[in-house]
Amino acid sequence: MYSDDGSRELERQECLRLLATVPVGRIVHTRHALPAVLPVDFCLDDDGAVLLRASSASELVRAVDGAVVAVGADEVDAVAQSGWSVVVTGSVSVVTDPGRLRTPARQGPRSWAPAPREVLVRIEPELVTGRELVGGRSLYGLGSFF
Repeated sequence: MYSDDGSRELERQECLRLLATVPVGRIVHTRHALPAVLPVDFCLDDDGAVLLRASSASELVRAVDGAVVAVGADEVDAVAQSGWSVVVTGSVSVVTDPGRLRTPARQGPRSWAPAPREVLVRIEPELVTGRELVGGRSLYGLGSFF
């Protein structure tokens, strides 16, 4: 059901289905006690976990291992004033076991910036939220309608 502003909350499975349709999103983590947002390419594992590849020596891997992060993605049509936005929040584990990295179902996305030593970053989907807006502006102005 759509609210007065033309948006509706999405169910968990619908959020994961939509998230699987886009290859790029943003990861939100803490950097020096402040929020940091980075674009990432990702895919979903069979159980809905978000997977991304990163250099084992990257600042991102050091910052997120064992932390709670959020990964968000969206698809927006500015002309039609419609779209959706999904955020997955959960705990991160860094997978370094080469056996797991070679397993096709858990291989993860192909990195856009390959590094000599990559690891797989896995975000467990503990909280999955999303909103959809169909053909209209939010009543709250030109800001985010999600």
